[in-house]
Parts: sequence; structure tokens; C-alpha cells
Amino acid sequence: MKSYFYSVMTALLLTGCEPSARLDGLCLKDALGDRFLIGTALSVNQFTGVDTLSERVAREHFSAIVPENCMKSMYMQPREGEFFFDDADRFVAWGEANGMWITGHCLVWHSQAPQWLCVDDEGNNVSPEVLAARLKNHITAVMTRYRGRIGGWDVVNEAILDDGSWRKSKFYEILGEEFVPLAFQFAHEADPDAELYYNDYSMSLEGKRRAVVQLVKNLKERGLRIDAVGMQGHVGMDLPTVGDFEKSVLVFAGTGVKVMITELDLTVLPSPDADAGAAVESRFDFVEEMNPYAGGLPDSVAEAWNSRMADFFRLFIRHQDKISRVTLWGVCDDDSWRNNWPVRGRTDYALLFDRQGKAKPAVREIIRMAINPEK
Repeated sequence: MKSYFYSVMTALLLTGCEPSARLDGLCLKDALGDRFLIGTALSVNQFTGVDTLSERVAREHFSAIVPENCMKSMYMQPREGEFFFDDADRFVAWGEANGMWITGHCLVWHSQAPQWLCVDDEGNNVSPEVLAARLKNHITAVMTRYRGRIGGWDVVNEAILDDGSWRKSKFYEILGEEFVPLAFQFAHEADPDAELYYNDYSMSLEGKRRAVVQLVKNLKERGLRIDAVGMQGHVGMDLPTVGDFEKSVLVFAGTGVKVMITELDLTVLPSPDADAGAAVESRFDFVEEMNPYAGGLPDSVAEAWNSRMADFFRLFIRHQDKISRVTLWGVCDDDSWRNNWPVRGRTDYALLFDRQGKAKPAVREIIRMAINPEK
């Protein structure tokens, strides 16, 4: 992967970044380029030129991209056999035009899946054989279309609960644990050169950590390809601790795969449910006390945010031999899903760039650490 990055570095350096984000003339992608890829998730508005501010920031600062929504199965195949590739095609073309490492997200996920996938016309669960065939058809159609253009795929997303048990999704209900190895088998058959990942949230929790390690071992024992574990970085100001996060990085790397920090954001807002993790289906009614910073962050909170984000990047840089990519889940603060999850209509400050596209102080600190991690 790093050799791929070097091959596009010249193109990436042709774009500049605002002076406030520079240190010794370097932007994020420049400073981190020989350590790991630095990525961001893009919405349709950003890669189609509607949101020009975030598009500019993405081009200037990041070396890797992942689609926020347009490659999820409910959008890619809304009805059986009817594929919609327009947005995904434009996403991939944008990444290629800007010299980015492109990750596909995601092939098998219980959420944002089309209703028809797991049931028949009467709403009853299909047989294991039918579901396996539908998964294979979907994975094959999507991956072969972008073969040689997308470097890696989140094959299975969020199949394990926080306690380490299996999520009782339709996939699990019909196929049991077998849906995961089947998905990885189908993915490798569709594009033998693509990297394949398992991606999940709350990965610093002991129960989930153990279960994901066992999942990786099981895939390897069956001779199936898995290149990396994606640790979603949806973190708060208190939890997880950096130490617990580091423990999982080391344990996952110990299975012989790379670690990728995916979906990184840092919320400053209170949670109405400490056990929500990052479950997209969690929803709570808006109340004012859940939105304490609608008018802006107090200086003390902003300073604490920058310090904690820098602490996580210090960890990533320390373990650059194990971590191949760090991806933010969004570009600027107004893009962040955190503004609407799990309470819609809040104002959060979860990303490295503010609502005006300006780099936060953490950006310069990350660049400084990347240049000289000993200081």
C-alpha cells in the first residue's frame, strides 16, 4: 500500500493547503505519507461538486477516500437485479482523478440493506441457499465492475455485538456464522487482487476484541483472505481510553493482519445512551441539554478536544508499522453524522476541519508529531 502512495505523491503535492494548516510547508497527507494513508469519507455532494468547500479540503489534505453511503447495498441494488452505479462510478472517478487510495464500503451490512435481500415476496425469510446466491450475485456484480480500480473493500460490517456475541441480523438468522466466510470467499473470487477487511465499532471492548480475533483466525484457518481489521474510531471525550484502544491495535495486529482506523470522529456531546456504541439505528428525541454547544465551543472544550485528538494520532504514529490507514468519517464539522446521531439536529465538532473548512489546531500538532514524533 505504501508503494502505491508514493506513486501518487507527486500528484498530491500539486495541491496546496491553507497556511494555518501547514507546518514546515507540509499538509496532513504530506507529513503522514510515509507512515500511513490519511483518509476521509465523502458524500455524494462532495465528489459531484455541490459541496465545493469540503471537496477542496479533501483534495488538499487527504490521500485516501471511502464512500459514506453510495456503495451500500440499498443504493447499489435497490431491487433485485437492478443496479444503480451512477454515484459509485463518479466517486471512483473522482478518487482516480485526484490520485487517491480508494476503499469500497460496504458489501454486507445488516443496516442500509435492501428489503428484498433476505425475504421472499411474502416477507418470509428466504432459504440459506437463496440468500447465499443473492449475496454472491451482489458482491460479484459490484466488485467486478470496479476490479483494478478499488484497492480494498469493507466486506462485512458490524457483525459482532459489544459483548462478543453475534448480531442477530437476517444474515445470521438465515445463514448463521457462515455468512461471513461466504462473503469473504465471494469477494476474493470477484477480485483476487483486492484487499479485504472486516470493519466494526466499539473495538476497544474486551468482548468484541476477543470475538473479532476469533473471526480473523477462523477465516485464516479456512484459507480465506483477510488483509485488515477496521477499527471504527467513533470516540468520545472520555471513552474509550487511549490505552484500551491501543490494546486492541496490538491484539488485532497479532493475528497477522494490518489494522486500519476507520470512521474516526471525536464527539464533544453528551450521549443519551452510554451503551449505544455506534449503532446507526439508535435514535432519541431532541432535548436542549443534549445540545450544549449550539452557539460554539468554549475555549476550554476546544482545547480538550484538540488534545485528545492529538493523543489518538500519537498512538497511531507510534504504531505505524501496524496501522496502514487512518480515515476520518467526514471532512468538515458540518458534514459529520454526529450532528444527527443519535439525536437529530445537534451541533457537534467531531472532525479535523471546522464548518468554514479551516484546520483545527490538532492538524498542526499531528503534522508536527509526524515530522518529529520524539518531541
